[in-house]
Amino acid sequence: MNNNRLTLLLQFFEEDPSDPFNIYALAMEYQNSDAHQAEVYFRMLLEKHPDYLPTYYHAAALFAEMEFFEEAEKLYLQGMQVALNQQNTKTYQELQRAYRAFQDEYL
Repeated sequence: MNNNRLTLLLQFFEEDPSDPFNIYALAMEYQNSDAHQAEVYFRMLLEKHPDYLPTYYHAAALFAEMEFFEEAEKLYLQGMQVALNQQNTKTYQELQRAYRAFQDEYL
């Protein structure tokens, strides 16, 4: 994790905590170094910005890695529905492929 980047992202979040991208960027920054902190930010996104589509792919993958299998499955399915609602075929297909891989590996 890059401490300078993290400091900057935290500053952006403090300046505008309602911007979903600021929360998403923090979740992604923490994803490889502090899964629990990434989880906090992903849960914040899911609660406050359920239509922020980029969340679902990465949050579901993280939750699967953390062995929260039921939540991961739920997120893949919700993400596919959000993608359909937003008519985002590419993201729908990406989530569908990731969900199938998740099923093969974890279920």
